[in-house]
Amino acid sequence: MSRTNWRSNAGTQFQTEKRPASGSKGVVVTNHPLGTAAGSEMLLAGGNAVDAAVASLFSLTVVEPMMVGIFGAGHMNVRLADGEQYVIDGYSTAPASCTETMYTPIADSGPEYLKSVDDLNSIGSLSVGVPGSLKAWVEALEAWGTMSLAEVMEPAIRFATRGFFASEYLHETIVQMQDVIQRFPETANTYMPGGKPLRSGDHVDRSDYARTLRGVVENGSDYLYNGTLGDIVCDYLSRNGGIITREDLANYRTVWRKPVRGEYRGYELFGAPPPSAAGIHIVEMLNILEEFDVANMGFGTADSIHLLLESMKKAFADRNRYAGDPEFVEVPVDRLISKHYVEDFIDNFDPNKASSEINAVSNEPDHTTHVTVADADGNVVATTQTINELFGSKITIPSTGMLLNNTQQMFDPHPGQTLSVQPGKRVTSSMAPTIVLRDGFPEFAIGLPGGVRIFTTVFQAIVNLIDHRMSIQEAVEAPRVWTQGQDVEIETGVPTVVRESIAAKGHRVTPVTAIGGGMNVIRFDPGGQMSGAACWRADGHVIGVGGGFARSGVRFRPNLNELENSGSSPKYAKHHNDGQEV
Repeated sequence: MSRTNWRSNAGTQFQTEKRPASGSKGVVVTNHPLGTAAGSEMLLAGGNAVDAAVASLFSLTVVEPMMVGIFGAGHMNVRLADGEQYVIDGYSTAPASCTETMYTPIADSGPEYLKSVDDLNSIGSLSVGVPGSLKAWVEALEAWGTMSLAEVMEPAIRFATRGFFASEYLHETIVQMQDVIQRFPETANTYMPGGKPLRSGDHVDRSDYARTLRGVVENGSDYLYNGTLGDIVCDYLSRNGGIITREDLANYRTVWRKPVRGEYRGYELFGAPPPSAAGIHIVEMLNILEEFDVANMGFGTADSIHLLLESMKKAFADRNRYAGDPEFVEVPVDRLISKHYVEDFIDNFDPNKASSEINAVSNEPDHTTHVTVADADGNVVATTQTINELFGSKITIPSTGMLLNNTQQMFDPHPGQTLSVQPGKRVTSSMAPTIVLRDGFPEFAIGLPGGVRIFTTVFQAIVNLIDHRMSIQEAVEAPRVWTQGQDVEIETGVPTVVRESIAAKGHRVTPVTAIGGGMNVIRFDPGGQMSGAACWRADGHVIGVGGGFARSGVRFRPNLNELENSGSSPKYAKHHNDGQEV
């Protein structure tokens, strides 16, 4: 652990726990060392950032299975070397036979508003949405990758075949969910062999899943969406109360969307558009802060944190009012990201008093993963992927090793609401894979897991980097705050005296150890160098690729004819074909 260079007068000082890594040929950052290793293999083999990102994602489905899977959902923000930019929406959809009354809510208000009787929307077969991850990853590879599906999946298959050692992080997640996991024998066999949670250092057997991945290599995404794997899943679900059909899988489509664009103090931001709520509301909050001297307020002071919290309240109020799948509801994107839109809020902002609480409710889980990759050609990928809650629906399809998502859990179980269940609808998420430019060139790319705390945390990291001029390691590890309109969470890294000052302004403060998940970032430095960082809140690892190939025309052995003709005395009189001296 080393003390950061960051200092804030009368504010918050903190220590960084990890180190960044740099490279001129590319950087890969994921929340597991083997996920990062898989991506770096692709860069070292001559692949680009898309190849590396897809390789990392497939490997994470092996080694971080509680967070991400091919039967999952996510958003991928891609900026290509030619300046083109896309967000691939691979989020799950509700099955065709869904109805608004398929779940029975247990409360009409309060913290249990989004829960259903018997947890049918969060555990088991009825909680499973039609997946998009596998199709999105394969499409990205086919569109922009330079390597084959077999090549980018090779590390994942290797890790699954030989198994891997459980981390303490994996152990803790299993312990957290063990009572539910025990209800699903196939899942328990993998993560609770002998009835006890895997411990740190235990070998994790993923050989069943290795066979599934080989099937994907041989058949592509059709193995799931139009083939044998899909048949196996649908047959299992139909026998166990599920409603996903072969037609649901065959009809699934990704959506390639235009990113949300905003400007902040001379920087351009490109974020995920609806149905993700992140891009819109990050821009909205930054539009508020642009009218204040945030740098002069200092990092982690009561005044600066108060401004952040009030901005979050505004964002969540608008999220509650407008968020949704643009195929089902009209989301006024241009209005929400307009700088004029926040003028009334700014005029009425009270620097000494918390505004009224808002009634925002979300049960979006914290359990996701994020990958950030960049290469030397200028391709950048920031992608956030999930199976929703820890271990998703908790269902592992027998003989496949594949966990199913539980994304239906994010719909409103009450009928007649904007986020009520409807066939084909995508839920609103907080995923915030974000790419920031300056003068037309990438400046940094960033993202993290953490459910409803994701986009507010990316917002804070952007402020850390731009206003407070933190290093990337400081920016991702700095203490965080969060509110969606009621209680205020503040990490214990913020001093007690500051938390008390915030409470004195009228905020209901709750100290917490961590907000959001393991953030990772890549920053592009002058001269072609780039650096990556991951924070202490997850198993994040960074690999920077440097070096390069030999200079053209280099000879590794003396040319004997030239030496003899020059009259020089050669060091090696004779050589066998194997190049050994005689």
